[in-house]
Amino acid sequence: MLRSQRLAVVLELEQRREQQALEKLAVARDQWQQHQNQLDELRQYQAGYQQQIRKDQQGTVSVARLQGWQAFITQLDQVIGQQEAKVQKAKEQMEQCRQDWQQAYERRRGMARFIDSCREQEQRAQDARDQKAMDEAAGRAFGRRR
Repeated sequence: MLRSQRLAVVLELEQRREQQALEKLAVARDQWQQHQNQLDELRQYQAGYQQQIRKDQQGTVSVARLQGWQAFITQLDQVIGQQEAKVQKAKEQMEQCRQDWQQAYERRRGMARFIDSCREQEQRAQDARDQKAMDEAAGRAFGRRR
């Protein structure tokens, strides 16, 4: 069995690893997107709530109601901060998965190039053997004619 044929098994393994890394990247990207969407929704809700407060403040408002609004805004700020941390962590995870996929991709490409190189070497060696056999056959034929 030729070296390039034996290495095909390694290439297949590298292709599987690359595919697995790509799948992990897709999952990480989806998780990041979900967290980002939740953060966007929280910010929109906060902006809408603050706009409603401003509208309601145009008249007279009790101190207790103002304090309630402020307490809720503070809670929203905390939840938004927690969500921002989740987004950042998901982004870091996604970046790590991207790097893992990039490495798997490079390993697979490198193995494919190496196998191509082996095939070229094998082809050159086969061509040399064929040429030698043809030269020997021509030499024998020439020797018989004499």
